[in-house]
Amino acid sequence: MVNVHKRRRFMALVALTAASGIALSACSSDAEGEADPTGSASGEESSEGEAASGEDVTLDFAFWGNDVRADMYAQSIDLFEEQYPNITVNETFLGFPEFWEKRQTEAAGGGLPDVMQFDYSYLRQYSQNGLLLDLGPYLGSEINTDGLTEQILGIGVVDGVTTGIATSTNAWGMYTNPKLLDEAGVAEFGGGTWDEYSEWIGEVTAASGDDVYGGGDYTGRIQNFEVQLRAEGKNLFNEDGTPGFDEARLTEFWESGSELRGENNIGISQQKLEEIYPISGFGGGFTASELTWDNFGAGYLGELGESYTELGLIEPPVTVEGAKDLYQKPSMLHTISANTEHPAESAMLVDFLINSPEVGAIFGTNRGLPASQSMRDGITFEGMDAQILEYEESIADRLGDAPPVPLVGYGTLEEKFRVLGTELGFGTVTVEDAVSQFFAEMDVVLNS
Repeated sequence: MVNVHKRRRFMALVALTAASGIALSACSSDAEGEADPTGSASGEESSEGEAASGEDVTLDFAFWGNDVRADMYAQSIDLFEEQYPNITVNETFLGFPEFWEKRQTEAAGGGLPDVMQFDYSYLRQYSQNGLLLDLGPYLGSEINTDGLTEQILGIGVVDGVTTGIATSTNAWGMYTNPKLLDEAGVAEFGGGTWDEYSEWIGEVTAASGDDVYGGGDYTGRIQNFEVQLRAEGKNLFNEDGTPGFDEARLTEFWESGSELRGENNIGISQQKLEEIYPISGFGGGFTASELTWDNFGAGYLGELGESYTELGLIEPPVTVEGAKDLYQKPSMLHTISANTEHPAESAMLVDFLINSPEVGAIFGTNRGLPASQSMRDGITFEGMDAQILEYEESIADRLGDAPPVPLVGYGTLEEKFRVLGTELGFGTVTVEDAVSQFFAEMDVVLNS
């Protein structure tokens, strides 16, 4: 078996070499209840320690990543095969773009791998095209759901059918820089409305003598718009693919960032951001706050350098008091091909990869904060990992149901929103023109 995994690792490294220089997807970082401590499924087949059929079975498993993640999966597969000696798993990996190019080719030919690491952005497309297995019949049997909350399970549902299980989650939050705030003599943002956050940004900028900025124009991120819409009881995009906002609402949002950009200069300028790209204003030590996904913390510490050992991590501003405006987003999921010849055994592999404490100990937070409590039980949380865990526990009262699975073409619209936010920062487009351009782009994407 050791030699088999050596060959796997060699082929995986060959695959990665072809895609060298490509980083992991940015989408990589909570549940109550307790699953089977062995990580095995709760069904009778799993307790027997063999394939559901009792016959020798071979599964193909594909993921994106690098050699570090490949080694983690190889160790995990070793453990799985020891527990289920009738099942052999052949794993392969590529860089993120190549992974999806390969899946497109396989989908066209009906040859997807049995089990796949999956990105949320593609879940609707593959589900609605009938390419992913309905996992419903395997939940609670081959796939133990005891350690997964209803919110977590709901993430993988498309059109009422469960086609994916989240391996890990992250949530929207605000990172702050205690060192810069101490130097400026300004207390950390204590919570409040979006207007109060803008005022706080101005206070930090003024107190530092414009050496650093309190933050930047948060209206350039579509996620901040989504948080506000959710507080109002709306979705960014509804289940039927229609937008949950009109031109007037988007205009209001973009105009609310006007004092953070342009002549007022209380937020970091777009020109400065361009100069330091690809490092963000926060990662470069030029801003004291940044709204983003909570799993970005380790990356920020790496960018800021050895003099930084801690960051602040607090809730985003509030739009409506008591609203369930935040949610847990999957950093990745596991899915099964609809054409697999071994659905039960594939489900057993998915169960092991999302529930096993031993797998949790191997991966830590490499795939994000584990969604399953049983997997978390295998991890010793320290430093930034512990801080992120504490943060997600602290926002439990603000966590609502996950929004509808992203529509096909969501990535295109997210990028258009970002580009228009950049142009607003440079002053090369008016809010009115930006709104018109975004709605024109939406019309193309939603009706293509």
